[in-house]
Amino acid sequence: MQAFATTKTKTSKNYKTWLWSGLMMGTIIVAQSIASAAKAAPESFADLVEEVSPAVVNITTMTMIEVGEVGNGPLVPEGSPFEDFFREFEDRNPGNEGRSRRSTALGSGFVISVDGYVVTNNHVIEDADEIMIEFFSGEELPATLIGRDPKTDIAVLKVDADDELFFVEFGDSDVARVGDWVMAMGNPLGQGFSVSAGIISARNRSLSGTYDDFIQTDAAINRGNSGGPLFNMDGEVIGVNTAILSPNGGSIGIGFSMASKVVSGVVDQLEEFGETRRGWLGVRIQDVSSDMAEALGLDATNGAMVTDVPDGPAADAGIASGDIIVSFDGSTVEDVRDLVNQVGAADVGAIVEVDVIRDGELVTIDVTLGRRELAENTTETEEPEVNDEPQSAEILGITLFEITDTLIEETGIPEGTRGLFVAGVDETSEAFEKGLRAGAIIEKAGRLSVNTLSELQKQVDATIDTGRTSVLLLVRSNGNPRFLALSVGE
Repeated sequence: MQAFATTKTKTSKNYKTWLWSGLMMGTIIVAQSIASAAKAAPESFADLVEEVSPAVVNITTMTMIEVGEVGNGPLVPEGSPFEDFFREFEDRNPGNEGRSRRSTALGSGFVISVDGYVVTNNHVIEDADEIMIEFFSGEELPATLIGRDPKTDIAVLKVDADDELFFVEFGDSDVARVGDWVMAMGNPLGQGFSVSAGIISARNRSLSGTYDDFIQTDAAINRGNSGGPLFNMDGEVIGVNTAILSPNGGSIGIGFSMASKVVSGVVDQLEEFGETRRGWLGVRIQDVSSDMAEALGLDATNGAMVTDVPDGPAADAGIASGDIIVSFDGSTVEDVRDLVNQVGAADVGAIVEVDVIRDGELVTIDVTLGRRELAENTTETEEPEVNDEPQSAEILGITLFEITDTLIEETGIPEGTRGLFVAGVDETSEAFEKGLRAGAIIEKAGRLSVNTLSELQKQVDATIDTGRTSVLLLVRSNGNPRFLALSVGE
């Protein structure tokens, strides 16, 4: 028994040792597999810096301004270490109003062709009387403005050089991933050529522009870096450094570069036409919320809901308010921002297929795109038929009036307005919670226009009869339409 017990104990120990060794080996193998999936940090950026530096430029602009103008710049370039000193000097020496002086500002840019095309930010060269380009070699050349696009804050310049210029190319920003290494170059705070490195912190950021598609990075970006390139590790430009988020004006590791996917298309148009020529569909749209999807009997919230169709390409093709655009020219539409970017990148005059969901069915409509820059934002409305005596009722916590000549005169709403006038909203109601306020106009319930109280009530009743819990209303406030899904209860 003792011998058996001893043998058993030894066997158990050997087994445990073997098992533990096996588990450790497995752990090591797994750890090695995970480690191999991640790219190591580069030992140095020096080779990359040497490769691309000749294409990066400093930009100096000169503007003549009145000393007394609001928003004057300092006597030294913006971002200079001496900027605060000279501001204090000006404050101590007033009385220069009415005199002109030369204001200087600094920025960055990069060469994109052997014949001297240069990309920078629009805000770097905006209102400039003179533009001077300084190359990495120290050579300086004057530049002319080829074209600019305030919507994406991109501008294209041209310099005439005796020799062919070294240039860099755009890369594909769509394949860049969060966590990838990137390198920013430019002229921060007027200090001359400077390099900073970091990673991509986020993708597809939007600040305040219609066509925003920013790459967020923790590579240091400061004033003066505007217009400079953001490189991937292959030496390709995947972004144009444009803005920072900062409480004090300095870098805190949150910088934004406009993605090359957007920039390259804008640059092509500015080079060819000197201006942008974006596609125009001609619809007002909003995102599809979950309660809107439920009200329409949809399984998903992807797509862009059409709230209004003024005169334009979409109206001519037959797109209607209430349609949900789910595909544009063969590409899926995820939301409003996605559709805006797709349409803006399309060619003016192109005939594209637009897939919409209408009454639960998928409908394909061919649309000939117009040009956004020439589009008119106003639309005429047919003269309505109105009653003399307004009728009122409360439906879904909303006090409503039918629109009459008397109501138009008393409320000041535009002549020709059709729908139901919102006179008040119960503050405990869902409608109030979702932002509906007095003065708004309810134009449609479901896909049908509602000009009388009975028409709206019929749509509410019909919604209940179909088993749905929400009715979709088209509401116009201050001239802006949007859809609103409200619960109809039992």
